[in-house]
Amino acid sequence: MALEPLYTITVTCSNCEHPFSTSRVRPSFKKAIRTDTDFCGYYKNENPDFYVVRICPKCGFASTEHSADHLNERQRTDFQTKIASRWTERDFGGSRGLEEALETYKLALLCAQCIGEKERIVASLLHHIAWLYRYQGNKEQEQRFLAHSLDSYVRVYEVEGVGMNDARLLYLIGELNRRIGRYSDAVQWFSRVIHDKKIVDSAMIRASREQWAVLREQMLAEKLALPEEMNSI
Repeated sequence: MALEPLYTITVTCSNCEHPFSTSRVRPSFKKAIRTDTDFCGYYKNENPDFYVVRICPKCGFASTEHSADHLNERQRTDFQTKIASRWTERDFGGSRGLEEALETYKLALLCAQCIGEKERIVASLLHHIAWLYRYQGNKEQEQRFLAHSLDSYVRVYEVEGVGMNDARLLYLIGELNRRIGRYSDAVQWFSRVIHDKKIVDSAMIRASREQWAVLREQMLAEKLALPEEMNSI
């Protein structure tokens, strides 16, 4: 008998503590056919990104495995007032299509903003929404959410700084700048990854060099003046 790509897990709601089931994609099915330069994956079977958000059918609290385990009293009150009071019980525990996935991410974003969730989580949710619009071919909304996620990732950098393992964050800020047409900003961020001696993540250094080259070609094709440092690598 063929193995199903989905399996269910039981999670406990961080808000109302109600246990509920949600689906996940089996690890053996998580092989991307290809991946975009900002880490958006394309899958032959079920897309695991469709199942990142877990939604409590009882109160409507939407979270990811990286979200807060428990809400404090202020967070519960804010969530109850702004979201739960308008929630109609629904179950997102089964298979999800693109539209349902988009709905889950938008609800998770509202919940994260409502309770003051960590900026990294907000940035990731915004970025995933941009990917979903990319799958749809909705360029305008994709660009809009890429710009929002970029602003959020920059806030992560400003608040947390960059440790040994954050070359990926710097690279991503550079790549999102490139994708929304902020070329000079993209140059600066890629340059940090390439030149900062503290960064030893060879994969991200290589990716930054590759996207630096792509960016250079884009700027030449659009007849834009190259910044000085573009001639030094």
